[in-house]
Amino acid sequence: MNNRDRRDFIKKTAIAGLGVGLAGNVSAFYKQTKKGKRVGIIGLDTGHSVAFTKSLNDPQADDKYNGYKVVAAYPKGTDNITDWKNRIPEFTKEVQKHGVEIVSSIKVMLEKVDVVLLTCIDGNKHFEQALPVLKAGKPLFIDKPFAASLSDAYKIMEAAEQYNVPIFSSSSLRYIEGAKEIADGEIGDVVGAEAFSPAKIEEHHPDLFWYGIHGIEILFTIMGTGCKSVKRTFTDDTDVVVGVWKDDRIGTYRGIRKGKDGYGATVFGEKGIKVLDNYKGYNPLLIKITEFFDTGVSPVSIDETLEIFAFMQAAEESKLKGGISIDIDSVVQKAKTNSNK
Repeated sequence: MNNRDRRDFIKKTAIAGLGVGLAGNVSAFYKQTKKGKRVGIIGLDTGHSVAFTKSLNDPQADDKYNGYKVVAAYPKGTDNITDWKNRIPEFTKEVQKHGVEIVSSIKVMLEKVDVVLLTCIDGNKHFEQALPVLKAGKPLFIDKPFAASLSDAYKIMEAAEQYNVPIFSSSSLRYIEGAKEIADGEIGDVVGAEAFSPAKIEEHHPDLFWYGIHGIEILFTIMGTGCKSVKRTFTDDTDVVVGVWKDDRIGTYRGIRKGKDGYGATVFGEKGIKVLDNYKGYNPLLIKITEFFDTGVSPVSIDETLEIFAFMQAAEESKLKGGISIDIDSVVQKAKTNSNK
């Protein structure tokens, strides 16, 4: 079957059966997917699930993504974020067009796949949804936000350790153009950075967990771990969060809710200053995800992911306490205590 015939086949079968009952006929096309390369998705309440599926299931993408294909998806995601919950039927139809079988439970999905993308848009659901995946021993990528609380982030990490299953979580902004060159020493050692991104707020998540995570991921990509304290200035239109690292470097995050927004950073190095502002979408992240599935080694340590969330949790506490400086270790200890309850 050539590529044109393949696309026609997918289109015809998707149109013929968009219901769950007929989705298996579409999925049968992907039975040729090599065992070990079968991807399952949890949560069709975000455009990420559609974008990831389109890229992975592109007939021309075998080499780019190491042969991984999305073969099954469990659509249910958020219970509380109505705007996205209402789009589940739309996104379900979209992924079915790419040969994905829609299943009735996470348990059923796990019987059909080798690795999992948890794309549910609601971080409050992630521990509940991740746990059966980890118990089943399936490598897991968790889309933003990793969790909706620092204590839940620790629960996920502890479960991954208990079941000895690799996990990986990252915003696609970690792979903004120019970040690798900074890490490779293009401007010498980084002495500071100012990152920015949109910072929309959603009532069921701590403020920065929902969207500020993207710019904060850029900040930590540049600065690395080691933040010791956080201080936040908040207005309806803007966030400015200042982090002080243990080596006295300063990294700041500006969250934008009014005016022109975007993603990027100004990086201050020993040998120069560089602006990063060229974001090229999800594909660089997808390449890292499929490499992770192949190796079982996350390109981002769980310790760094947890520190990013501790940074955001400290920023939340700083806001609630009138903008005072919050010690990172204090929020970490509180979260660890809560995770054990």
